[in-house]
Amino acid sequence: MNEKQTAVIFKAFCDENRIKILKLLMGGEKCACRLLEEMSFTQPTLSHHMKILCESGIVQGRKEGKWVYYSISADGISKAQEYLDFLKNE
Repeated sequence: MNEKQTAVIFKAFCDENRIKILKLLMGGEKCACRLLEEMSFTQPTLSHHMKILCESGIVQGRKEGKWVYYSISADGISKAQEYLDFLKNE
């Protein structure tokens, strides 16, 4: 994993709203509309946060009709964990 990929992954964890979104997704896949109901910001702000989370690989989205359903990506979490383990061993 290069430095740029690592920065993108950890950027996803550097905002309290994204952490709240991740906590909501811990309960399983959620529609963007459901996430929006739980958060206190607008749809464009949710889109911004979801873009960062998806680009990091921590979250994955799947489109169904006009809605996007989001879930935590096990592969993305594994990559973040691998880098933390790498840092710990150095």
